[in-house]
Amino acid sequence: MKVKVFDCDHESDLESAINDFIQEKEVVDIKFSVAASVFGEEQVYCFSALIVYK
Repeated sequence: MKVKVFDCDHESDLESAINDFIQEKEVVDIKFSVAASVFGEEQVYCFSALIVYK
């Protein structure tokens, strides 16, 4: 088995990256995480996923 980690600023970017990657791969599991933080008046999000595949 192998793993691949994705980290994106936007949900749609993460979705596209995952969909492109998993084509023709046997996916065992996907773990999803969201982190949010505040810098001044700006909120910053980090969307990440860990894919376990064969």
